[in-house]
Amino acid sequence: MTSTTYTRLLFRARTGGPKDDQGPKVLEHVLGWTLVVLLAVLVTRAGLM
Repeated sequence: MTSTTYTRLLFRARTGGPKDDQGPKVLEHVLGWTLVVLLAVLVTRAGLM
């Protein structure tokens, strides 16, 4: 196995787990709670609750 093949295998073997995801967590939480509130308003207005 050459060093190029070994490097390619190492690069390809990454799983992309949670450590690779370094996005804006605050924005995720704000958008998530906004969705929850919007859904609650829609359910209440539709008379389903």
